[in-house]
Amino acid sequence: MRIIGILLVILGVVGTALSSMMFGDIGIAGMIASLSSLLAGIGFCKAHKRLKGMERK
Repeated sequence: MRIIGILLVILGVVGTALSSMMFGDIGIAGMIASLSSLLAGIGFCKAHKRLKGMERK
């Protein structure tokens, strides 16, 4: 789960950089997609941390 989160964060950062080079509507769509990937990656990392905490109890 943590690996998926890290890959999504990397994909979001790279996508944000690439979408800043695009023009018009395509750039906006790329930015929305990269931000959603970034947020999903952060969510996966937080979920992994909470699941690890639940296993210890």
